[in-house]
Amino acid sequence: MKHPDRLTAILGSIVVAALIVSGISPYDRATWLMEVAPVLLALPLLWLTRRSFPLTALLYVLIAIHALVLIGGGAYTYARVPFGFWLQDLLGTTRNPYDKVGHFLQGFVPALVAREILLRGDWVRGAKMTAFLCVCIALAISACYELIEWAAALAMGQGANEFLGTQGDPWDTQSDMFLALLGAIAALLLLSGWHNRQLHRLRRG
Repeated sequence: MKHPDRLTAILGSIVVAALIVSGISPYDRATWLMEVAPVLLALPLLWLTRRSFPLTALLYVLIAIHALVLIGGGAYTYARVPFGFWLQDLLGTTRNPYDKVGHFLQGFVPALVAREILLRGDWVRGAKMTAFLCVCIALAISACYELIEWAAALAMGQGANEFLGTQGDPWDTQSDMFLALLGAIAALLLLSGWHNRQLHRLRRG
């Protein structure tokens, strides 16, 4: 087994194990299913494309971290995740901020996914245009997720409260998208150089 295969196998095993454990007795079964749906879609896709379009190790790790955050939110619901209560005490916030971690990653990880696809497909030239499009794509994904939450609220009424996780915040949608924006910008500022080096090694391999 080659090194990339070993990494994807390890990360995949961790995510699958967490998914199984979270699904044994989640706080709310319907909420769990909706929260982990992106993981259920991404796992088989990543597995099927691991040879035809392998990603950088950096991206596989970040996707796994994002998946674990989603799984944690699904198991407890975002307003009840224990790590979020620890953050609440640490930061002195009035609500459990775990969902904000998820929305930050919702910008952070998709921005690098978009960057990898755009650069490897040679779809765009120039660092500035690449960064601009990556931020736009991350924000578009965040907006789509908010539309899904809106649709769930219309379809399920009060039953969607656990999925929405607003915790009484009337500006929850706006702050979610703002954190996704910050996440996308942070990812590009902090990791573009590292990502470039991994892309270079991937092309050489």
